[in-house]
Amino acid sequence: MGVAVGMVESRGLPPTLAAADAMCKAARVTLVSMEKLSGGYYTAVVRGSVSEVKIAVAAGVEAAKKCTCYVEKTVFCSSHIIARPHENVVGVLPIDYTDSVAEFRV
Repeated sequence: MGVAVGMVESRGLPPTLAAADAMCKAARVTLVSMEKLSGGYYTAVVRGSVSEVKIAVAAGVEAAKKCTCYVEKTVFCSSHIIARPHENVVGVLPIDYTDSVAEFRV
């Protein structure tokens, strides 16, 4: 069984934090990183089995869509799931399990 990676991107920390929390509560996944991008965008990245990551990302998208901003109507930007990322991608991008998340790995 392959280990998938799922990502939810939002504008601002609160909706991304809400998405990360919802993803971890909805399925057996591990939050491996929260990336701050330019322009106030953040991405939450989870790893786990393909089916669990699909469930988690769907929950994260819904949680991010519920957050609103007084300037913009929506803060959710995008989401994506990669079923079995190539080992070169895992080695270069910050999407692998690290020692800091080892205790939460499912």
